[in-house]
Amino acid sequence: MDQATGLRNVVKKQQVSQQPQARVLTITSGKGGVGKSNTAVNLAVQFSKLGKKVIIFDADIGLANVEVMFGVFPKYNLSDVIYKGMSMSEVITNGPLDIGFISGGSGILGMNNLTREQILSVVNKLSELDNMADIILVDTGAGISDSVMEFVVASPEVLLVTTPEPSSLTDSYSLIKTLHRNLDFNYQDTVINVIANRVSSMEDGQAVFDKLEAVVSKFLNWNINYLGLIPQDTQIDKAVRQQQVVSLFDPQAPSAQAYAKIAESLLSGENHFYEMRSGFARMMYHFLNRK
Repeated sequence: MDQATGLRNVVKKQQVSQQPQARVLTITSGKGGVGKSNTAVNLAVQFSKLGKKVIIFDADIGLANVEVMFGVFPKYNLSDVIYKGMSMSEVITNGPLDIGFISGGSGILGMNNLTREQILSVVNKLSELDNMADIILVDTGAGISDSVMEFVVASPEVLLVTTPEPSSLTDSYSLIKTLHRNLDFNYQDTVINVIANRVSSMEDGQAVFDKLEAVVSKFLNWNINYLGLIPQDTQIDKAVRQQQVVSLFDPQAPSAQAYAKIAESLLSGENHFYEMRSGFARMMYHFLNRK
């Protein structure tokens, strides 16, 4: 059994089980630095505010983005599962609002460097999380490495974070194209949601999606869904510098409000788009929060 088969078997077990199962959302991006991990932690906070028990599985192995943003440094991480045989439940750390997270750790270079037995051990232990949360957020690495692709292929719902930068859109398309070429990816049973991050207006966000959707539709004959936008917001930078999540640091910040809308959309199944401030109201908000 290879890594991909193992991951898909976990998903199949979840689909046929009669027990209540957690909803799994895989958050990914075509390149680094577009706000993927920020999206993961802020959605976790918003889901928690809506009464959901949330666990973040930090699959961005070798980095420690989630723990840095939470300002909490775990005693254990994924390396303890891989090398010491600990269970997933044993390495969960509680962050703000009792959000559980499993750190990818900073001492592992990548899933591709693990042995077959180590990979299968991690895959099999993922099912332990299923009855511990309402929602599991998988924060993958960036790009189209084998490890990222296997998590995305196994996921029933994908949140693809991109920005207006041409390179980000190109890399997002490359990720979708790689999925298209993967014979194990079941497009019919997978929802690909696009989040336009760091946009300057509602029109800018829609344009990001339209550009990506146009090439996906034309060259791959696939459909993708526009989940919403996150506006460019200096409050996110301030929150990160203070090792806080903007949805807690400043719940009224434009970005926090936008994350709330996306969380509502995912739970209700209906799009609740964030309406960006314009004109004088937007100018005054940025003036009052300029420091």
